Amino acid sequence: MCGICGFTGQREPTLLDEMLRRLVHRGPDEEGRHQEPGVALGVRRLRVIDPEGGHQPIGNETGTIWVVLNGEIYNYRELREELIQKGHRFVSNCDTEVLVHLYEQDGEEGIHRLRGMFAFALWDRARQTLLLVRDRLGIKPLYYAVQASDIEGERRLVFSSELPALLAALSPRSLRLQALAQYLTFLYVPGPETLFDGVRQLRPGELLRVVKGRIESRRYFHPESACREARNTWQIASQRSEEWRDRFLELLKDTVHSHLVSDVPLGLFLSGGLDSGVILAMMRAVTNGPIRSFSIGYDSDADRSYNELEAARLLARHFGADHTEERLSPDAVTLLPKIVAAMGEPFADSSAIPTYLVSEVARRSVTVALSGIGGDELFGGYPRYLGARAAARYGRLPGALRTWVSASIAPRLPEGSASRDYLGRLKRFLRDGHAPVAEQYVRWITFLPPEWGTEAFAPEFLEQAGSAIQDSTYQLLFHRWPSEEPTDRAMGLDLQTYLPDDLLRMGDRLSMAHSLELRVPFCDHMLLSFALSLPASARFAGWKLKGFMRKALRHVLPSTILARSKFGFQVPLARWLREDLREMVHDLLSDDTVTRRGYVRPDYVRWLMREHETGSRNFADQLYALLVLELWHQSIAKN
Repeated sequence: MCGICGFTGQREPTLLDEMLRRLVHRGPDEEGRHQEPGVALGVRRLRVIDPEGGHQPIGNETGTIWVVLNGEIYNYRELREELIQKGHRFVSNCDTEVLVHLYEQDGEEGIHRLRGMFAFALWDRARQTLLLVRDRLGIKPLYYAVQASDIEGERRLVFSSELPALLAALSPRSLRLQALAQYLTFLYVPGPETLFDGVRQLRPGELLRVVKGRIESRRYFHPESACREARNTWQIASQRSEEWRDRFLELLKDTVHSHLVSDVPLGLFLSGGLDSGVILAMMRAVTNGPIRSFSIGYDSDADRSYNELEAARLLARHFGADHTEERLSPDAVTLLPKIVAAMGEPFADSSAIPTYLVSEVARRSVTVALSGIGGDELFGGYPRYLGARAAARYGRLPGALRTWVSASIAPRLPEGSASRDYLGRLKRFLRDGHAPVAEQYVRWITFLPPEWGTEAFAPEFLEQAGSAIQDSTYQLLFHRWPSEEPTDRAMGLDLQTYLPDDLLRMGDRLSMAHSLELRVPFCDHMLLSFALSLPASARFAGWKLKGFMRKALRHVLPSTILARSKFGFQVPLARWLREDLREMVHDLLSDDTVTRRGYVRPDYVRWLMREHETGSRNFADQLYALLVLELWHQSIAKN
């Protein structure tokens, strides 16, 4: 794992130094750079594979091709052996060098042969070409900006693994108001755009080519096409369910085994759920050696419903893991600014808090950790997926009846703040039940209260940002997914938005804040292909979340784990905002501050506080988003 950066054209000599300085946490072990007329490549390296060799940037035999890599190529040994047989000479045992020789052998098409998580930059001197490439699902990040050149018709490009390092090259810079509106709507800024004008992310599965100042891009992988291809290739509907399950276990075992390649200590984030549990089971199936696992929980009796420690402990004992369990009493007031700084951009998924904490605990013992991120999106783990299926059936009732329920019954239902808010889910389902399924689903994953909608924004801000926040784009992605089944479409939408822009972004930034490499076996593209081939009737067998997985794992995991309901990586945020963080909320979200920022109406913020603090409604997400935004503004002002 590393942090990479660089630029084309001629820039001030100190720029690469400053960009690398801002990436030290991603690669504290060593620094590398390659500069020649027309290009500069930089890297901060975390030594994982071939710690003594493998220095980056790494070039070919003639020094005409250079590459910097953030991530891991899990099949590098097989590719390396094949390339050696074809006459290529290697000077290291690292995975990065494979990229150089694979490009020499197959050109850009070699990307399709990579199995891993990666974002890399490759410079081809002979063709005066810079390639930027991001992995298929967007596990590893890559930001870039295009700027005018002194030469007519040419443009310069600057890139980096993280936004703060890229901003070192941009002055002046301006905020995208639409992105701010999207952030307050979704709790993250949807890619490929960012919070800053002119700054973009490379899309998952995208290759960007810079040739003598001309910039082109193409998608070499797209989930919609992968879904069509998977269903044609696997022909899963013609197989017996036992064959599906056997194939799944075989493929998952192979995937986890490939993700264990490492020359440094490695462990696992272990909750009490199916995803991390089955990763642990597969780790034990392929190794007899020690396995380190890590879990966190909360000391307070008031927060007991958020603990999964007992289930994690059971799994660790069952599979003989060397388990580290830490009970925390986090000082949220001190912790939040650290998390905001680590993310580098406004990000209001409160799962960031436990992700930051468990990364900190794991880094004391290991350099690499596996995580269950992606299992829910691939195999149907969120209650809202069953909600989409139920909504399609509910939609068969007369529209007048559904409209009456939405207006008369739904508002009377209470909302809770515990880890499982069943009444809150029912309230949202009935409230939105009069709308088409696509519109309902998008409403469930957005966070502007229906009483306000876009009227929560300050009038002048709304006029400049525009009223079309992103809902129509999300509904288009929902409808465009190649399936008539609402659950498939919901999962397809999340696969292209929530997974890369929320979960994977969070996992990458907050693990790397502690110089910890996070690996996500469920996001392996071969496992993805299998999951996409499963029809919804198989994924949700018996109207159960992860119904397919539960059946497949009945002889793999303890029955108590298989029977557990979906839990989630949560924190008692609602209580914290009423108690521990109450003073901070009132201080940072005062009328004066809200008015000065000019994003939302002060009376909207006062309403959120009043409703939340009296217990009438749970507006933890909305208040947390505003709190994080203000903390981010303050951190930017210091840098």
